[in-house]
Amino acid sequence: MRVEHYRRCADIAVSVGLAIALCAPPARAIDLQAANWKFSIEGNVNAEYIYSSCETSPSVVAGGLACVAAPGATGSSSSVSNGLLPAALTFNGSTTQKGIDIGFTFGLYPGISTNDGGSPNLQAADNPGYGHTALGTAGLDVRQVFLTFGNDRMGTVMAGRNIGLFGADAILNDMTLIGVGAGNGDYAAPANTSLGSIGLGYIYTDWLAQINYTTPSLGGAKVTFGIFDPLNTLGQAPANKDTPGVHAKVSYQSGGLYLSTSGLYQRQRNTLCTPAEAGAGACPSAPAGNYSSWAFDAGGKLDVSGFALMGWYYYGRGVGTTGLFVLSNDALGNPRPSQGFIAQVTYTIGSAKLGVNYGQSRLGRTSEELAPIVVLATSTLVEKNDKWTGGVYYGLTDNLTLVAELSRLESVNQAGESNTSANFNVGAFLKF
Repeated sequence: MRVEHYRRCADIAVSVGLAIALCAPPARAIDLQAANWKFSIEGNVNAEYIYSSCETSPSVVAGGLACVAAPGATGSSSSVSNGLLPAALTFNGSTTQKGIDIGFTFGLYPGISTNDGGSPNLQAADNPGYGHTALGTAGLDVRQVFLTFGNDRMGTVMAGRNIGLFGADAILNDMTLIGVGAGNGDYAAPANTSLGSIGLGYIYTDWLAQINYTTPSLGGAKVTFGIFDPLNTLGQAPANKDTPGVHAKVSYQSGGLYLSTSGLYQRQRNTLCTPAEAGAGACPSAPAGNYSSWAFDAGGKLDVSGFALMGWYYYGRGVGTTGLFVLSNDALGNPRPSQGFIAQVTYTIGSAKLGVNYGQSRLGRTSEELAPIVVLATSTLVEKNDKWTGGVYYGLTDNLTLVAELSRLESVNQAGESNTSANFNVGAFLKF
């Protein structure tokens, strides 16, 4: 069971929490056997006290991630919330039939923040963002439902809902994965979590319906590629239901060195006006044509003598910032460029790991948005989000880690106006 579990973890990167919360020492899992099937139950529980100091004289930064105070508020807030990972409970099953390893995973991810609406996944419409009320409940995020089949010779097919490929390695190797990073608490469903360095060095890989294939190891290298359920742009005109997204990843592991590059492609369809409206001259303005969204990232991690050096860089057009296809195009459907990077160094001494990372994500304007007639209209659009985090992670036992972090964020708009915020967190992360 354990050999199969490790192989499945390495081949398909089961989840954001898997690298730390699931693919670690075998003693953490609960293993069961029934007939020819082997089952395991794994997961984590975590909680953080988070104190935040938010911008009290905020500029307008559309898409900015630095927290801002409500009018007349002091700018400080306290919360007991999850970190970048919600709690997790995953059920895995595996067996071998006719020489083929088959398996499945169900991943349930509850939060601990109260949902004021009294529903697991709804917030009260009349009380958004103003603190908790009585009779609330926590939210549940069902991120994973997938099957796998394959072996060491044929490779592995994964089908279902799971983590994406583009941007996955950056978040999996972010030291704030078991901490908080950016965040000021009270994370209601469906998010349940802080940002870590999401939007502050990488774009969130997300959880996507997909079918992909991973090759057997080729001298330490593996290739994964597949088709993904297309995502629409968030709150914007271009939409895609005609063609699937395509993701791919190449990775290489040798000793303490890990390298990878990944990418995605998705065709966007402009829905500002229909062809019939265009032919009849009924469009209010001439919309831009359809466009292709694409992005890639590249980076790696090196472990040597207690030090771990990590860095990833990404660039794309029409993919936006923070989340996939968020602020990805202008009002006419033209794709915006975006790029970013994260750099990190950690040092482990005894049971303690000390680390610092810095991440930056940038969003550019299209040539149309830079035209004199509209340049002022987009001056409040975010141009840069960045963050510093320093952290201490102490393994009190094999299963329990104590966490302390300090983070500083800055968000800058296209006109150069900025907001800054900071947050401090202490907490515990229990894995099993």
